[in-house]
Amino acid sequence: MKEVVLDTETTGLSVRDGHRIVEIGCIELDNLIPTSNKFHCYLNPERKVSEKALEVHGYTDQFLADKKKFFEIVDEFFLFIKDKKLIIHNASFDLSFLNYELRKIKKKEINKENIIDTLEIARQKFPGSQNSLDALCKRFNIDNSRREKHNALIDCQLLKEVYINLVDQKEPKLNLKNSEISENQYGNVFSGKENKKRKIIRPSLEELELHKKYLKTHLQKNHYN
Repeated sequence: MKEVVLDTETTGLSVRDGHRIVEIGCIELDNLIPTSNKFHCYLNPERKVSEKALEVHGYTDQFLADKKKFFEIVDEFFLFIKDKKLIIHNASFDLSFLNYELRKIKKKEINKENIIDTLEIARQKFPGSQNSLDALCKRFNIDNSRREKHNALIDCQLLKEVYINLVDQKEPKLNLKNSEISENQYGNVFSGKENKKRKIIRPSLEELELHKKYLKTHLQKNHYN
């Protein structure tokens, strides 16, 4: 089954204030395995980037001024996501912006039934915990050091790892084969089969006699007379 991990960056927090998309990133998965297929573009939002959004992603009005507009990339975008589930973190945010852009150019909106929201999955698995992308990266030991600022493609790469962990996660088990416990440390106490194979060293007659003499010499009471 093919899916698409998707993320957007925007000029602000809400379409109700007329904010728009400035970046779209997509990574294709095939049965949870990333393919080489990616979709990525910066967009001219035809409006100013808010100060808060600029702090988040760092895309200035000057940087975005010569980029394509949404209507110029929509066909290529639709072709990339066609017949695939969309994996999005906090999907209501991204979907509101995507459908706002689609309404503006009179294109069919994306159906929310075609969306898998990793935030909702995380909330069900870890109720009461922090479930931001950064928090989930920390939970699953995913390196997010490249994420100094938000970037749609980098965020997709991180979300891909988070999603795979969320849907394919198993309880951690003690792997004795690969553990640091060794025979030299604990004498194979975990494996009866291996214990049976261990060589038993028996004392010689000479060693037994020496041991008896030691006991007679050092113990006040003995039974070796």
